[in-house]
Amino acid sequence: MKFDISPYIQVFRRRSIAVITFLGFSSGIPLALTSGTLQAWMTVVGVDLRTIGIFALVGLPYTVKFLWAPFMDRFIPPWLGRRRGWIIMTQLCLVTSISAMAFSSPRQTPLLAALALMVAFASASQDIVIDAYRTDVLHEQERGIGAAVYVMGYRIAMLVSGALALVLSDHIGWRNTYLLMAGAMCAGIISTFLGPEPEEKVVPPRSLAEAVWGPLKNYFSRNSAISLLLLIVLYKLGDAYAGTLTTAFLIRGVGFSVSEVGTINKGLGFASLIVGAIFGGTLMVRLRLFRSLLLFGILQAVSNLSFMFLAWTGKSYGMLIFTVAFENFSGGMGTTAFVSLLMAMCNHRYTATQYALLSSLAAIGRIFIAPTSGYLVESIGWASFFFITFLTALPGLWLLWWLRYEVSELSNL
Repeated sequence: MKFDISPYIQVFRRRSIAVITFLGFSSGIPLALTSGTLQAWMTVVGVDLRTIGIFALVGLPYTVKFLWAPFMDRFIPPWLGRRRGWIIMTQLCLVTSISAMAFSSPRQTPLLAALALMVAFASASQDIVIDAYRTDVLHEQERGIGAAVYVMGYRIAMLVSGALALVLSDHIGWRNTYLLMAGAMCAGIISTFLGPEPEEKVVPPRSLAEAVWGPLKNYFSRNSAISLLLLIVLYKLGDAYAGTLTTAFLIRGVGFSVSEVGTINKGLGFASLIVGAIFGGTLMVRLRLFRSLLLFGILQAVSNLSFMFLAWTGKSYGMLIFTVAFENFSGGMGTTAFVSLLMAMCNHRYTATQYALLSSLAAIGRIFIAPTSGYLVESIGWASFFFITFLTALPGLWLLWWLRYEVSELSNL
């Protein structure tokens, strides 16, 4: 029996997929510039730790971005359409504000804080509209691949604005590094101009009130609305729970050095996650949405057990490589399917608001369960902790099976 790979290859040839890849890169650039890279800059200059800690509040716009998402659903800029018009505006704001950060200094704390907050706000706004554009422009059979290449672009950008920026700062200075990162946003700007418009013509909300309440009314009018929200909370919960202490486990629990963890966990993990995302997105062309969520979710859960076996085995480089590769590979596949689920749940009239709300809801479980991880490890040990994270993943898989008909009806994927 001959296996036909043409349906998989054809998806990668579409212009929308290339555009989404570079928009993912555009989304990933600003985050580190207001978090890890900025912390490094402030530390090198000698800013006190209390001030550096307070700067974590700069990331607040990412958490509450759903508050102004209705505004971006309701109003249409006079250029490039409903989605690309907003994207280009946020990108130009990012280029301007990142460049302004380059000409400021950590010693000018109030000014730098205001500029960093401006970058975070523009970045969160860009994420809102890119998520909406990706959902609106991709055909149903493209969603898996679209989610995968977006994740790939985003992760590469985080590496560029994180690790590469730190290396560059030693050679060209912080000002030139931030200016270079502002220049990197041009990849997203060019992609926005070249991106296609969504084929479906959608009438936006007629008023701001409809833009706020319409997405909620529309969502809760569907069958099993509450159960689907619970699925969003639970599906990645086990994976996120294990991830809260992975680095600490490898260093303190097993005894690997920081450089070993950085090389294998971060380097190999990064490559494995991207390969997993692309492979998972490609498989979704054939598996469709429900079967992809189920298979990738099972692999996510089982990958947590590999950390349990590593805890039993002890300091084994072979087991470390297998564990890191397996966990990130399956996590990349699961993320691809999960993002596709969020896209399938959105009504194109309210995509920006619904996707922002659903993605924020997905983080609730992680926020509440993560603080318990350290106490649990101290009480029952590392191996038992990772077994608990495996069990934490099972309710989401059970709920997914229970909602299999509803999930299958969300799209024709």
